[in-house]
Amino acid sequence: MRSQAIVQVDKGKLGHVAAKLFLGITEEWGLTDEQKRVLAGAATRTTISSWKKKVADSSSLNLGDDTLERLSYIAGIYKALQILLPTQQQWAEWVHKPNSAFGGQTALERMLGGRVADLYEVRHYLDAQRG
Repeated sequence: MRSQAIVQVDKGKLGHVAAKLFLGITEEWGLTDEQKRVLAGAATRTTISSWKKKVADSSSLNLGDDTLERLSYIAGIYKALQILLPTQQQWAEWVHKPNSAFGGQTALERMLGGRVADLYEVRHYLDAQRG
């Protein structure tokens, strides 16, 4: 009988890494703090400022499962763009361009609908484009 190792995840470290990645991606996309707040599903306007401070201080950051799921979708969208498009400028511009797959909205407008499903739909579209 094989024993399976149980991996203990430090949620504070996981949250720190996820927030750092999210903040980097959304800075590259040129988003406002309010847009970042909506994408992350954060309840208050001070959330993003708090994340920035904790990331800068290398502090632990405990995030809820819903937030981690949202940040995971953003990371997946970013990674798909890296695979599909050749330059960093194109990765950043793509989210701001109207797309018929989203009814003429930009991917960003779609993601800013505020639901996890909006993030999923953009990620699913990009995954389908990758084949």
